[in-house]
Amino acid sequence: MRRLGSVQRKMPCVFVTEVKEEPSTKREHQPFKVLATETISHKALDADIYSAIPTEKVDGTCCYVTTYKGQPYLWARLDRKPNKLAEKRFKNFIHSKQNSKEFFWNVDEDFKPVPECWIPAKDTEQLNGNPMPDENGHIPGWVPVEKNNKQYCWHSSVVNYEFEIALVLKHHPDDSGLLEISAVPLSDLLEQTLELIGTNINGNPYGLGSKKHPLHLLIPHGAFQIRNLPTLKHNDLLSWFEGCKEGKIEGIVWHCNDGCLIKVHRHHLGLCWPIPDTYMNSKPVIINMNLNRYDCAFDTKCLFNHFSKIDNQKFGRLKDVILDI
Repeated sequence: MRRLGSVQRKMPCVFVTEVKEEPSTKREHQPFKVLATETISHKALDADIYSAIPTEKVDGTCCYVTTYKGQPYLWARLDRKPNKLAEKRFKNFIHSKQNSKEFFWNVDEDFKPVPECWIPAKDTEQLNGNPMPDENGHIPGWVPVEKNNKQYCWHSSVVNYEFEIALVLKHHPDDSGLLEISAVPLSDLLEQTLELIGTNINGNPYGLGSKKHPLHLLIPHGAFQIRNLPTLKHNDLLSWFEGCKEGKIEGIVWHCNDGCLIKVHRHHLGLCWPIPDTYMNSKPVIINMNLNRYDCAFDTKCLFNHFSKIDNQKFGRLKDVILDI
């Protein structure tokens, strides 16, 4: 099977969208909704959406694995955003009737500073050697997750740089109806993007862990392929999301042959998210850590150590996984 695309920038919707002037159910205090029409977008058609691989869109925060300090590292998403003056100027331009003209950015002066170790996302447009902002006025990028950085403590909890491994959730290799939590070498994840999910991410839509015993995991993008998706029509997809067990997901991401990623979110179809019983929580999960190959003991407080205590155990649902803390 070919390697699926990585998420380096915001993905366009599979349908042409329109703005409806009523309060958003996705973002609090947003006075409008972005809804899908019945027309498939030109971007989707140009990317040959009909031959793309549909996968579950997972609700978490985006991460990236690439080299740092000579070894594989987990990187957190950090978009470089404009300062207040530039943002005000950009918003005024967007809401004006001058959209036929191009907005001019001064990258050196218009954007907030980022750490020296920050890197722009792949495929970011460049001008005179400088990464340029996208249509939203942000420059997508990444920062490495250092072990003791409190800002990224939940990211840090799912990696161990001494043994160069990560905590990953995916399908069991021999049973697509079974999920597996395992320790995966970071080298196997190089140049891939993943979604970090868990107790303290995006309101924890999958019900992992607890405030006292937080639990976080990485899911490679494209890991959960959708096998029986209906035809690519607005009403058919709407019915699938509403009526099928497999449709109890945040959305769909199509991985196209040219590397392009196209999405649809439940909110695009006027549906709610999060929902009580997700498809991810309908499958049993097994713990398969296999940490005996590592000679040294893990920190007693780390997730790897806790998972080693319940190695080979099987749980009815992902939210039922309880760590021996």
